[in-house]
Amino acid sequence: MPDTPTRHRRRRRPVLLSIVAAAATAALVGALLAWPGAHRADAAPSTFVHPGVTVSKSQLDFARTKVNAGAQPWKGAYDQMMASKYASLTRTAAPRATVECGSYSNPNYGCTDEREDAIAAYTDALAWYITRDDRYAKKSIELMDAWSAVLKDHTNSNAPLQTGWAGSSWPKAAELIKYTYTGTWANSGRFATMLRDVYLPEIINGSNSNGNWELSMMEAAVGISVFLEDKTSYDKAMAKFRTRTAAYIYLSSDGSVPKTVPSQNLDTTAKIVSYWQGQSTFVTGLTQETCRDFTHTGYGISAISHVAETSRIQGTDLYGTDVGERLRQALGFQSKYQLGEAVPSWLCGGSLALGLGPVTEVGYNALHNRLGIAMTNTQKLTELNRPAGSNNLFVAWETLTHGDNPS
Repeated sequence: MPDTPTRHRRRRRPVLLSIVAAAATAALVGALLAWPGAHRADAAPSTFVHPGVTVSKSQLDFARTKVNAGAQPWKGAYDQMMASKYASLTRTAAPRATVECGSYSNPNYGCTDEREDAIAAYTDALAWYITRDDRYAKKSIELMDAWSAVLKDHTNSNAPLQTGWAGSSWPKAAELIKYTYTGTWANSGRFATMLRDVYLPEIINGSNSNGNWELSMMEAAVGISVFLEDKTSYDKAMAKFRTRTAAYIYLSSDGSVPKTVPSQNLDTTAKIVSYWQGQSTFVTGLTQETCRDFTHTGYGISAISHVAETSRIQGTDLYGTDVGERLRQALGFQSKYQLGEAVPSWLCGGSLALGLGPVTEVGYNALHNRLGIAMTNTQKLTELNRPAGSNNLFVAWETLTHGDNPS
């Protein structure tokens, strides 16, 4: 027979001692909860908000009103979107059962097709919302249905990143169609199954590659979790996102070296410097990939802003936590050099590979327009680049959806 529990034989602690212990525990819990963003920042909402992936209904309504009034920059951004290949009503989907993507999409068996069909589905969903022309909603549905009927797997070395990129656009399209389109979408359940069975398992456990990989993967995981109303996956993705964001953008308050992701075992300064592209001088706003190139840095910054925006829509404003501060500093730091400021010799050997991309609108709008934070360099770059188009991977039309949008 198993041993009989003996807890009932132990002498009870004095009542006063129990009260003191309880009070101390309560004080400790209170202190932890007082830390900005503790607990709540990683928790799924009790009820998910729809549409709620990167762009909300109120933001869409604001953009639609501005476009219909012919106001700038929104009308120009809308015209740019509608003139793009992604808004074509003659587009034919190119799904395949297995998408194979090697390093830098070589080989490219369905990689470009998948990403661009996903962006097109989102573009058409936006076009539907603004025009109320059923043809665009039906085209968006056609693209989503084509892929959900066929796709089973992603393979080769870039599979996690590819899944993250395409998986960031699909739920944005699906949210708009499912929750704003007045017609029917008979295969929405099949599309949800594709997201759950093909996409989520590939991305939810994260990546130990360069930080933009995991950030894009967590963007997709968060968006998919919202569409699926999957609180467990949302919590897991958000926790990984918080850890990776802190390890991707340096703040002086982090100490002499950047924070790290524990699973990467970057346990010496030398390892950290190597992972940060050989950069050994750390200053606020520097990212893990700044010295690689600004294009990949832009991917990371964009994904951070997208997750923060989705979280805000879902009821938790990460812009008021270290996520917002890191995003603000990264935007400002990269923007000043993108605008042409001389590169000091201590930074990346005095040479930067520029090309940040159309990635500043979401973060700039949240931090400057909503929170009132001065962001001179980011503002200048954002306004210079309007209307922000698509990077043809997972970013699209953010002047239209987020430019100076108070909602």
